[in-house]
Amino acid sequence: MDRLLPIYLKDQLALGVLWRALARRARRNNPGTPLGAALARVAADIAEDVETFRRIMRCLGVRPDPVKNLAVIGAEWLGRLKLNGRLTGYSPLSRFEELEFLTMGIDGKKQLWTTLRDLAGLASFLPEVDFDHLIDRAQRQRAELEPFRVSAGRHAFGSAMIT
Repeated sequence: MDRLLPIYLKDQLALGVLWRALARRARRNNPGTPLGAALARVAADIAEDVETFRRIMRCLGVRPDPVKNLAVIGAEWLGRLKLNGRLTGYSPLSRFEELEFLTMGIDGKKQLWTTLRDLAGLASFLPEVDFDHLIDRAQRQRAELEPFRVSAGRHAFGSAMIT
């Protein structure tokens, strides 16, 4: 195995840990709503994807980098401290940004599965991993969150024009 693939895998695992934490936080911030239900499904899928990714790494003999994983958890925690238009609490901007970042992560995850399948050639090396299913699931996650992301953006920004 090329020496660069393990670095890539460790970086991608750290990002997966970040997206998982963000999805769980967003779910907690939207309890009892249709968005909260969608986030619960997506958060569970992302957690499952992280475990699938860990299995892939184990099969390839690549050990996670605990420092990178801790760093992204710290970054996610620090991200909670940023200004969101309110002194305290959750704002419409908070909701929009959580959904915006989550959809970016899901798009990146879809690209990750495609990269591992096609560019790294892991589909033939790991036939037990259904990369097509993982790609389809990422597309479904993205499609499920997109209407909520658009609605949250409209709510956060209204029809305000920047001049």
